[in-house]
Amino acid sequence: MGQAFGCIQVDQSNVVVREHFGKFDDVLEPGCHCLPWCLGYQVAGSLTLRVQQLDVRCETKTKDNVFVNVVASVQYRAIAEKASDAFYRLTNTREQIQSYVFDVIRASVPKLNLDAVFEQKNDIAKAVEEELEKAMSTYGFEIVQTLIVDIEPDVQVKRAMNEINAAARLRLAANEKAEAEKILQIKKAEGEAESKYLSGLGIARQRQAIVDGLRDSVLAFSDNVPGTTPKDVMDMVLVTQYFDTMKEIGASSKSSSVFIPHGPGAVRDVATQIREGLLQASSVEKPI
Repeated sequence: MGQAFGCIQVDQSNVVVREHFGKFDDVLEPGCHCLPWCLGYQVAGSLTLRVQQLDVRCETKTKDNVFVNVVASVQYRAIAEKASDAFYRLTNTREQIQSYVFDVIRASVPKLNLDAVFEQKNDIAKAVEEELEKAMSTYGFEIVQTLIVDIEPDVQVKRAMNEINAAARLRLAANEKAEAEKILQIKKAEGEAESKYLSGLGIARQRQAIVDGLRDSVLAFSDNVPGTTPKDVMDMVLVTQYFDTMKEIGASSKSSSVFIPHGPGAVRDVATQIREGLLQASSVEKPI
C-alpha cells in the first residue's frame, strides 16, 4: 500500500535495495523513504543485517582411514556498507559458505589421526573461519564465528574406542588389585615369620627355665638330704611330673588321652625308660 503512494518503510536490522529502471540506485536504511514508482524507482529486494547461522555436516576421512562426520556451525551477517555486493554478487549465500567449509574440512582432517581430530578441533575451526573470512568479505559478508560442534565417527568405531578404553581401565584395575594382594601376602609372610621367631624364643626360654629349675632342685635337694645322689633326685622329679600330668588329664573332661601302666611298680619303669631314652639320644649325638 505504501508503494502505491510512493512511500516505503524499512524495518530495523534490515536494508532495502532500490533500483531505477532496473539499475541499482541506492541502499535504503531502516526508516521511511520516498519511492516514486512513476519515475521508474522500485524495490529490488531486502537484506537482513542480523547474524545468521548455518550448520554444515561434512563427511570425510582421517589419516588412519576412519570416516567421520564433522559438523561446523558458521555464524555470518551481511555488511551494511557492502549491502549491494551481498545482494547482487551471490545467488545462494548458504550454498557458497557450505562449499568453502567442505573444502577446508576435507583438506584439514585427512592430515590428522582420529584422536588428533578431537584434540585439534579448534585449529580446524580457525582454519575454516580464516578461509571463509577471506572469501566472503569480497561478497559483502562478515564471518562472526566458526565452531566445530560435533565430530561423529562411525558407530562401530565409537564402540571399538570405548572397548579399548574399558580394556585399558580393566588392565589398570587388575594391576592395582594384584599389587594389593602382593602387599597383603608380603605382610602376612612377615607376620608369620615374626610370630615363629617369637614363638621359638619363647620355647627356648621355657626350656632354659626348666633346665635351670631342675638343676637348682637337684643341687638344693643334694645339699639338704645327705647321701642322695643326682640320680635319686631326677627319679623323684620325674615321678612328681608324672603325677602332675595325670592330675591335669583327669581334670579335663574333653581331653583325648592314651593311658600307660601307672601302678606303683610301673612308676620306676617309666622313669627308667625316660632316662634311658635321654641317654641313648645323647650317645647318638656324640661321635664315637
